[in-house]
Amino acid sequence: MAAFILISVTALSIYFFGFGYSFLAILLGLLVVGLYDVLQTKHAILKNFPIVGHFRYMFEAISPEIQQYFIESNTDGRPFSRNLRSLVYRRAKNVNDTHPFGTQRDLGGEEYMALRHSIYAVKPIEEEPRISIGSDFCTQPYSASILNISAMSFGSLSSNAILALNKGAKKGGFFHNTGEGGISNHHREGGGDLVWQIGTGYFGCRDEEGNFDPEKFKEKANWPQVKMIEIKLSQGAKPGHGGVLPGVKNTKEIAHIRGVKPGETILSPPAHTAFSGPKGLVEFVGKLRKLSGGKPIGFKLCIGRTEEFVNVCKEMVAQHVWPDFITVDGAEGGTGAAPLEFSDSVGLPLEPALIFVNGTLEKYHLREHIRIIASGKAISAFSILKNIALGADICNSARGFMFSLGCIQALRCNTNECPTGVATQMASLTKGLVVSDKAERVYNFHKNTVHAVQELLGATGHTHTSEISIHDLVKGDEMVKLANRYFPDTVNTQV
Repeated sequence: MAAFILISVTALSIYFFGFGYSFLAILLGLLVVGLYDVLQTKHAILKNFPIVGHFRYMFEAISPEIQQYFIESNTDGRPFSRNLRSLVYRRAKNVNDTHPFGTQRDLGGEEYMALRHSIYAVKPIEEEPRISIGSDFCTQPYSASILNISAMSFGSLSSNAILALNKGAKKGGFFHNTGEGGISNHHREGGGDLVWQIGTGYFGCRDEEGNFDPEKFKEKANWPQVKMIEIKLSQGAKPGHGGVLPGVKNTKEIAHIRGVKPGETILSPPAHTAFSGPKGLVEFVGKLRKLSGGKPIGFKLCIGRTEEFVNVCKEMVAQHVWPDFITVDGAEGGTGAAPLEFSDSVGLPLEPALIFVNGTLEKYHLREHIRIIASGKAISAFSILKNIALGADICNSARGFMFSLGCIQALRCNTNECPTGVATQMASLTKGLVVSDKAERVYNFHKNTVHAVQELLGATGHTHTSEISIHDLVKGDEMVKLANRYFPDTVNTQV
């Protein structure tokens, strides 16, 4: 058939010289592709359907865009719906963030959760709520905003994204968690408050063998810009699995900061080597506090085996040493790269995890000393208040601030091909993220979201986030307090 077409085109080219040779060149190109498809042995579709089979791979490559732009509704997008993404965009741009015509959610379903408002609502306070973090062992306590930037490493995010986030944090007076990739110049240039996260790879404070180096840690921990230190035990999106930096993202600059070889995929160990068990963890907390000059020390974890957290609390009491804060990451948390099984099937969701951690700390009389930070899909004012009602003091958000930078949920974080320049190390894409503009959007998103929190808080009749509790939440369509779901023997069922 192909030969017949080529002969026909050749004959036509005698009469239509220009058209014939151009068309002949195209057909020759297609013939080469078709022959290659037939002879190759890796793809059955291309071998059985040469040339045409390539359309399958083309449509597969753009399936996230097709899904997002043409199929998903305003409420069913995953992990964040179009409505929530649009809310962040509008608040980041400081434009009208109101919603028309009423809710689009199914309020009759079991997933519905809401605040129990008061008919005696109060005027929102003008001053932003802040929470002091620092126990009696801490000599440099930190006053934190109720919304902050969650852990995202330089490497996972681009240099421009890191700088824009930090500049926004500086202007808005909230902290920026470095992620486990260490402190880069882009973190420091913005001047914003930093929470230095220490992961199992000890990036920025490791020796040549990859072990924890106390002297390197001491040097950086005492930088004035570093306000708190967070020990990463596990991450919600991949608990029990170390951090992943694809080799295509591991540039010379990033490798230098982390103390690794450039171009290699970096897999952090699944567990720490500087300590083991609850006794070692508590001792490590005390060691870092001393090395940092008394700054707040905490750890981050996704709850799995609840008895292990109970044992840590028992060890805190036994040693009379405890962290200044604990970051609870839900299994619904985000990541730049993780095995699907870990993201989908490991770890406890944030809602029950917060209730468990809060209750356990209260049981061992530790809650008054330790602040709880919630991390996992905190993006709207309601999600922040819900987390605080379930036991948190403040919230961290990663993907919310990514949206404020311009992230479109393209789901290409692990490919180095992020089209908005947020989660890539390709200079041709990073240049599209203009730091001065995006830093302002980061600031606006924080400011407008915190303001929305204050308005919601006033609707419940409260004036400070410390006053809200699980009794302010209702779950499902049965007019039953959420507290009744978790504490049926101690609360009334009626709203």
